[in-house]
Amino acid sequence: MQRDTLKTKKNYLERLRRHPGRIVNLCFLVVLIFSTILTWREVVVLEEAYISSQQNHLENVANALDRQLQFSVDKLLFFRHSMGDALQTPLGFRVLHDAVSDFTRLRTEPFWQLDVDHQRTLAIYGVSDALVERTTLLARDNKRIGKELSAALELGYLLRLATSTSGKEKGVSYVSRAGFFLSTQASAQHQTVVSRYYHFVTQPWFTRQTERENRGRSVRWFIASPSGVDEERTITASVPVYLDHYWYGVLAMDFTLTTMKNLLTDAVDVHTDGEYQLYDSRLNRIASSESADDAINLFDENERAQIADAIERDTEGGIRLNTRYVSWERLDHFDGVVLRVHTLEEGVHGQFGSISVALALLWALFTAMLLISWLVIRRMVSNMYTLQNSLKWQAWHDPLTRLNNRGAFFDRAKALAQKCHQQKIPFSVIQLDLDHFKNINDRYGHQAGDKVLSHTAGLIARALRSSDVAGRVGGEEFCVALPGATAEQAVIVAERIRASVNSKEILILKSTTTRVTASLGVSSSEESDNADFEQLQSIADARLYQAKQQGRNQVVCREPDKK
Repeated sequence: MQRDTLKTKKNYLERLRRHPGRIVNLCFLVVLIFSTILTWREVVVLEEAYISSQQNHLENVANALDRQLQFSVDKLLFFRHSMGDALQTPLGFRVLHDAVSDFTRLRTEPFWQLDVDHQRTLAIYGVSDALVERTTLLARDNKRIGKELSAALELGYLLRLATSTSGKEKGVSYVSRAGFFLSTQASAQHQTVVSRYYHFVTQPWFTRQTERENRGRSVRWFIASPSGVDEERTITASVPVYLDHYWYGVLAMDFTLTTMKNLLTDAVDVHTDGEYQLYDSRLNRIASSESADDAINLFDENERAQIADAIERDTEGGIRLNTRYVSWERLDHFDGVVLRVHTLEEGVHGQFGSISVALALLWALFTAMLLISWLVIRRMVSNMYTLQNSLKWQAWHDPLTRLNNRGAFFDRAKALAQKCHQQKIPFSVIQLDLDHFKNINDRYGHQAGDKVLSHTAGLIARALRSSDVAGRVGGEEFCVALPGATAEQAVIVAERIRASVNSKEILILKSTTTRVTASLGVSSSEESDNADFEQLQSIADARLYQAKQQGRNQVVCREPDKK
């Protein structure tokens, strides 16, 4: 049977030699099939690269917009901090005491005004005791009202100094539960003190700042209704003012929709292709980078539901809606999301469309001219080489920290240790472990833990020399190999890493930061003239746990003295 098979193959090859046209046809068919497959794969890769570039552009816009909003948010938090300090330690100025005394005389009036110096501070407007007593949300505590009025007058000085007509915000207001307010915005002619105060305390940005609805006392954003017929809708950032578990009132900062559009347009800058849209957390459109209303991409209810469902699952990503591709990025300093809408027509006329057309022409040439098929193969080999290098990097590095993974680190460290032993130079090892890292994961979640690990890895990398090698060898454990470093030099490096980790405050969630510490163990070949890496790593690991037993956040470089 085997002989018959060999004979059949021999006859087939003989027929091919007799008919070279069949060989050409077969080669053409093979090249055609493979060129089609490879061209399609290239289109898929380009599409992925295009989507990635869209996400990168969107991330740049979101970061630029976030930086602009962060300045206003930080300013609002500064006002709250100043108000808290003033409540806790009021200034002893006579003019403030006189203003509080005037309030005692005016508090029963239907409305009243305290104006200490209208050229330097803002006036306080208030309502009567009777109006405050009508609602359960308001409260006028006689023991606290004097300090709060004095603190509000101090805040008025800051608001007068810190806000101006050139600022991004429309205005800043402090609305107290004790029946008064002060604001950098002038009231409309039709508004009285009572109606304006009533308008303030019935807005969601005020009513939803109770301890029950905002337990974290963080900055929250609301789309406020206009107080007048001709007024523009505003976006309001508000934050509650608490002291000793008592809710005094709310600080609010207003932005017009026009301002938000200008901020978005400034953030978009040179990214002119495609449309960027700003939405709140409920997917209500706030602004668009398009100047003309008819150029804005609108979504029907079904498309909005798909986008909302996708956004709910992740903080960034993309979704294809028929001929449009929509990518999104959540903002850190605004309770909303930025969308980037790119249509098929724009894609065809853009760089991606041009490349796709070029690939189609190449495919046509492949089928007509076998002579240029090697160009396609060379191009594909180049792509495969790039992919191979990428996979190789991924195989040797930890994707979260971008340091060497455990296997790669041990291989490199062993080679360095052997080289140091041959050259008779010292070799040192640092073993590092983050203290109480499990508490961060349990309290804030694994995403926060990942941020801490990534941040720590960056601090470690910046503290090393170009010849040193660092790697992640466990969940929150890192190891550093220092060729040519003495024990004393290794301790200096370890202490530098410990101090750097201890001194940095890490942003892990929106408006939430934390600090971490690290315990480190150091070993060196100088101690026993032994350059075996695994032995030195074991010694450093044991000293690491000595550091933890001795109180953490320290470096241990030698065995404890034995009595």
